[in-house]
Order: sequence, then structure tokens, then C-alpha cells
Amino acid sequence: MKVLAYCVRPDEVDSFKKFSKKYGHDVDLIPESFGPKTAYLAKGYEAISILGNDNANREALEKLKQYGIKYLATRSAGVNNIDFDAAKEFDINVANVPAYSPNSVSELTVAVTLCLTRKIPFALKRVQLNNFALNGLIGVELRNLTLGIIGTGRIGLKVIEAFSGFGMKKMIGYDIIENEKAKKYIEYKSLDEVYKEADIITFHTPLTEDNYHMIGSKSIDKMKDGVFIINAARGALIDSEALIKGLKSGKIGGAALDSYEYEQGVFHNNRMNEIMKDDTLERLKSFPNVVITPHLGFYTDEAVSNMVEITLSNLKDFEEKRNCKNQRMCK
Repeated sequence: MKVLAYCVRPDEVDSFKKFSKKYGHDVDLIPESFGPKTAYLAKGYEAISILGNDNANREALEKLKQYGIKYLATRSAGVNNIDFDAAKEFDINVANVPAYSPNSVSELTVAVTLCLTRKIPFALKRVQLNNFALNGLIGVELRNLTLGIIGTGRIGLKVIEAFSGFGMKKMIGYDIIENEKAKKYIEYKSLDEVYKEADIITFHTPLTEDNYHMIGSKSIDKMKDGVFIINAARGALIDSEALIKGLKSGKIGGAALDSYEYEQGVFHNNRMNEIMKDDTLERLKSFPNVVITPHLGFYTDEAVSNMVEITLSNLKDFEEKRNCKNQRMCK
């Protein structure tokens, strides 16, 4: 199959070379992101590969149809950037990578949680200014806190297992489908109960129409004073304006954001020496109790390799079977 891979980072190149040979694909790699303005680059190919921040909207997918492209494989678990109604209408088969290394996200979740609870970023900034005083740096111990996990699938389970080693006071969770393996560590509660009881709330769920802005003013009001919020899933799970309001009031004790609802076109790009137009992001960056990372939870050597291999494996299945186990359908 002749494949064009968009938005390819240097760290993906070796994996593409290795697994292109394994699965017999002819793959060209370009750094450009996929979207309506770059869809024309796919003319002459049979399939494309994109990333989670690319814009596979109706306009872009309609251009793929014009070029006769029937397969789109995203090198990500998230698919909220893809218009599935349009894909179905234009007969474009879509597959994702649901099973890359879950340890990558779980380890980052633990790391940023510790950053918040021990005020590590604030301490590092002060040391750079030769301020070695302790005032304002007192932290809290995880063993005295209740952890609330929203989303207990493959990644959520790894997060649960990782935090279990810290001897948390209690671990509770919520998911539409309960994970039997997670029940060894957590007690399942209603969503409102998790909001009410947890000192730390961490999200590991895909973004859907039903959970868009699930963290807003109403849900924040239900939470404990000083709650820590961790989002290593999808940015639009959180209403950023409501989050800022909660941070200003002190209702929210801190937030760690590896994803942000308006990150497209910003995260994974170098914007140094540019004037940032997103005032919401700038306000979030200004809080000393907010840790922002550029959607790098997935970004480990093993996970990157997995993403590329599974993507090319998906396209091989499409080529030989006309479907694959990771195919995503319009709901």
C-alpha cells in the first residue's frame, strides 16, 4: 500500500523505516500537519496516517474522497479530531491505536501529581533565583489523600496500580464500564461521589459528546476545597474558564494539564518569540499551582514505536481484509 504519513516527528522516522519493511508498505513521510489546506498532498496515495492534533474535518476528508483515498490510520488513541459522519459518507475507513504502552501516560500522571502535591515546579523556579527558603513550599503526603480516577480502562488501570504503591488513604473511581481488575484496588462510586470525596481527581477517558466539559462550574462546586485536578486525557474534558475561576477562588488547589482544549496548532509546535493569542492559556500558565506539559503523556520510546507499528499493521489489515480490529466506526 502506498501511504503518506503526515505530521511525522524525527523520533518516528526509524520506526517508520523498520515497520514499513515489515508490513510491506511504501510510506512517504512529511512534517506537515493534516488538514483542509494540506490534504492535496495525499493525491496519488492509497492511505494516509495522521496524529491526534491533525484536523480531519469534513472539508479535509472530502478532498481525500476526491483523490480516491479509502483508508485513514491515526497514530493516536484519541479520535475526537476526526469527523466520523463525513468519513462514513465518503467511504473512508478509519483506524486508531488504542493499545500503545499505557505505562507512558500512567507514569506521567504520577509525576505531575507529585509536582503539584510537593510544589516542585515552584521550588525549582525559586532555586534558579538563589531563593532556598522553605516558606510557601510545604507539601502534602499522598498517604493522607483520596485518589479519584475517572476512566478505568487500560491506562486508568495502570494509573491505579502505580498509585497503589504510595499507600493512598483511599482510591475510588468511576467508569461507565467497570474494570474487574481495578476492583482489586479501588471502590467504584458514582461520578458525583468521586467529585465530593476525592482530594485528587485524574482523568483517563476519551472525549465524547456526552463528557465534553464534564469539569465545569457545577462539577467543581461539588468538589472538596483544595482539590487537585489532573488531566492526561483530552483537553475539552475541562472547561478552562471554569478551571481558572476555581483556581482563583482557591477551590482548586492545583491543576496539572497535559492536554488543553484549545491546544491544536500550539502544542507540539515551537512558538518561541511569538505573541500568543490565546489569553486563556496565558492565564493558566501564570498560576504557580498549575503544571502544563505539551501533551507528552504518550511520548516514550516504546509508545512511539508501538503507535507506528500498530498504525501500519492496521493499514495492512485494511489492504488484505478490508477491515481491521482497530477500525473505528461512525456512532
